[in-house]
Amino acid sequence: MNKKKRSFSRIPIYILTFVVATSAAFLSTYNDSKDVNKYANTNTTVTETETETTKAEILKASFVAVGDNLIHSKLYEQAKERAGGNGYDFKALYQNVADDIKNADIASINQETIIAPSKPPSTYPMFNSPPELGKEVVNIGFDIINIANNHMLDKGASGLKEAIEFWHAQEGVQLTGAYLNETEMLKPETITRNGIVFGLVGMTELTNGLSLPSGSELRYLNTADVTNIRKKIELTKEVADVVVVNVHWGNEYSTKPSDTQKALARKLVEWGADVIIGHHPHVLQTIELITKMDGGTAVVAYSLGNFVSMQNTGPTMIGGMLKFNVIVDKSAKLVTVEDVKLEPLVMHHRQSYLNGRLYKLSQYSEELAAQSTAKIKTPAFSMDYIKKHVKSIIPEEFLKLN
Repeated sequence: MNKKKRSFSRIPIYILTFVVATSAAFLSTYNDSKDVNKYANTNTTVTETETETTKAEILKASFVAVGDNLIHSKLYEQAKERAGGNGYDFKALYQNVADDIKNADIASINQETIIAPSKPPSTYPMFNSPPELGKEVVNIGFDIINIANNHMLDKGASGLKEAIEFWHAQEGVQLTGAYLNETEMLKPETITRNGIVFGLVGMTELTNGLSLPSGSELRYLNTADVTNIRKKIELTKEVADVVVVNVHWGNEYSTKPSDTQKALARKLVEWGADVIIGHHPHVLQTIELITKMDGGTAVVAYSLGNFVSMQNTGPTMIGGMLKFNVIVDKSAKLVTVEDVKLEPLVMHHRQSYLNGRLYKLSQYSEELAAQSTAKIKTPAFSMDYIKKHVKSIIPEEFLKLN
């Protein structure tokens, strides 16, 4: 009896011990499971965040570049007539390409003729254009204005100073190629679009034998000044994602880039250029992609020909609008270009140099070609002539004919 009592008195202790042990094991397992889930969820969250951050670091912008905006007297006289006695109206000259410029995230132009507002308009060989021209260039959507070219000193130091001040006063654009002093010349000039910082460098091979007077503080970059060019590009690369170089070089009316152009292009890329836009020959030259040391790609358009002008031979009336996308991988600091295409442009004016205006090739016609001033010096000028000419210069992979 007493034994039975002792046995029964021990049963609750075993049961309690079992329950406590089982509960402890369960709680331990449960807590371990919670910890595993906690860490699993944390890891998943971090991974998703990292993925989102990585995606956010890949930035893209569409880019459009054109060649020489060369304003002869017939063009500003027609603009004056269109304004009806109230200044100058250049809208009709550009209206056929205005949407292409506006729709690009960033657009670049070489303003071949100086704009010195206090001086009267003038034509070849010493150009000056009305301020209304510059305002129309801004209005249709150009962001980068290069004025480093062989006509930049046509109105002397005072004209260049006025031009610099004029472009500085225009909202939403960035001037490159001419500077009020040496400090400004070496200071990086940038413009930001879609989160991408574009750094600009402008230079010219020649200034038609003209030079700044002794003691002038004004500055510009000459292609022979490789020390300052390299310094400018490297300083710009420190603060910009993409370095865009406008360079006025080569031989007029030659459709083939010179060995000097090719050698300089490779040096510019080596020093940090991502986009090289060439002008001066007044005719198209080839386009190429150069692989950079970091694995990215740079695009070189050796010459985009004339944008607008009153030059009158077939090749000088055929230019190009270069379109491509810039891709920036911020985390890897890698810049590439994609979808590089040149859309041919035709500058049209009738044989009496009337009604000057620009067309995309897709807008042009056989009827217009038959009326063109180009027929005088290039009798074969036609739609077929234009297409064959462009195909002979621009590699097929970069050409947009429709």
